[in-house]
Amino acid sequence: MAEPVHYDNYSSARAHLKDLLDAAERGQVATVRRDTARTAMVDVERLRHFLATLIPSRAVVIAEAGGWSAYVPDVAVGADGATFAEAVTELVDALREYAEDWQDHLLDAPNHRDNWGLVQLIALSDDDQLRDWVVGAPSGRGAAPK
Repeated sequence: MAEPVHYDNYSSARAHLKDLLDAAERGQVATVRRDTARTAMVDVERLRHFLATLIPSRAVVIAEAGGWSAYVPDVAVGADGATFAEAVTELVDALREYAEDWQDHLLDAPNHRDNWGLVQLIALSDDDQLRDWVVGAPSGRGAAPK
């Protein structure tokens, strides 16, 4: 059984960066301590998959006034499009803008700080992965109405 990979300071971690990266890619626990903080290194795709599984999209896409509206009520992000697909694509763009705003100035706002996981999911996903998450497609691929 493989042991967790941990380094108690930045210098040791830097000297063993390959070991940390290898452990993270294999899914092992890989951490570095800096002063009183401890940071974990995690493979991006593993983290993205975990977040996509853990965080339901709660996106709502509805037909209205000859077009489609898409929004995420918990985050107050929304978009419109002439078709279902356009509305979802516009929502993906709006979510990306939200993630940028969160990184820039919303991360410490009391009503936004708990959206850390959502922002990570947005940043770690490509557009197709994010679109699938919005519509709730299982295993990353699924059909949506036209």
